[in-house]
Amino acid sequence: MTATAPALTARRAFRKKAVVPWLFLAPGLLLALVFKFWPMAKGIWLSFFDVRPFLGDRWIGLDNYTRVLTDHRFQEAIGHTLVLGIGQSVGAIVVGFALALLLEGQARSLKILRTAVFLPAVTATAVVGELWRLMYYPTSDGLINSGLHFFGLGTVQFLDNPNIALYSTMAMGIWIWAPYNMVIFLAGLAGVDRSLYEAAAMDGVSLGQRLRYVTLPAIRPALMIVLTLATIRGLRVFTEVYVLTGGGPAGSTEVWMTRAYTLGFTRNDIGGASAASVVLLCVTLLLTVVVNHLRTRGEAR
Repeated sequence: MTATAPALTARRAFRKKAVVPWLFLAPGLLLALVFKFWPMAKGIWLSFFDVRPFLGDRWIGLDNYTRVLTDHRFQEAIGHTLVLGIGQSVGAIVVGFALALLLEGQARSLKILRTAVFLPAVTATAVVGELWRLMYYPTSDGLINSGLHFFGLGTVQFLDNPNIALYSTMAMGIWIWAPYNMVIFLAGLAGVDRSLYEAAAMDGVSLGQRLRYVTLPAIRPALMIVLTLATIRGLRVFTEVYVLTGGGPAGSTEVWMTRAYTLGFTRNDIGGASAASVVLLCVTLLLTVVVNHLRTRGEAR
C-alpha cells in the first residue's frame, strides 16, 4: 500500500501537468475550429454542389472542379499567379538577405534601422496598397513619376498598362515581404560560427566565396523556412492585387485568389469558388510537402 500511494500521486500530478497546457490552448483551438477549420470543411463540402440559396443545393460531383480547371480565365490566372509568386518570392528573398547582411550587428543604430526597415511587414497590406497607389499615380504629380520627370523621362502608367501592371504589383510585394525575410535571415546569421569567418579571412577568401561556402551553408535552415513561407505566400497572393489593381487592367493582374473571389462574391458562384479554393489548398499542401522534403534531405547531407 505504501508503494502504490506515491505512484498514484505521481500519476495524478502528471495528468494535471498534461491537462493544464490544453486548458490554456482551449480558447485558441476553439476559435480556430469555429472560424478556420469548420469554414474550411464547409467549403470543401460546397465544392461538390451547385449552391442555390433558398432553392436548395444540388449535388453535381466534380463538375465544379472540371469547370474551374478548364476555364480560360482561371488558366490565365494560374500564369499570373506563378509569375507574380515566383518573382515576388525570389525578389523578397534576395533583398531580405541583402538587408540582413547590411544590418547585421549589435550596434544601437542598427537596431533602430532594423526596426524602421521592418515596418512594412507589420503594416496592414491594405494601407500599404493605398500608399503605393499614390506613389504610382499616373501623372507627373505622382511620387515615382515626378522622380522620372526629374531625370527627363516621361510619365509611366504603372497600374493602367497591362504590360507592366503585374510587375508593379510585384515590386510592392517585394517591398512588403523582404523585411520579414530579413528578420529570419538575421536569426540564422546570429548562429554562424565567427571562427569560420576568421579562418576564411586568413586564407584570403573573397567576399563572394565567403558568402557561398560559409554563410549560405550555415543559414540553410533559415533559408528553407523562408522558402517554405514564400511558396505559401506566392500561391495565396490576394490582398496586394485586390487593393492595388483589383485584377485589372483587362485581367492582366488577375491571380487565382482574385478570380475565386470574383466568382464567389460577384457572380455568386459559391460552388465554383469553393472548388477553386480547394484546388489552391491542395497545390499549397503539395508544394509545402515538397519543400519540407527537400529541406530534410539537405539537413541529412
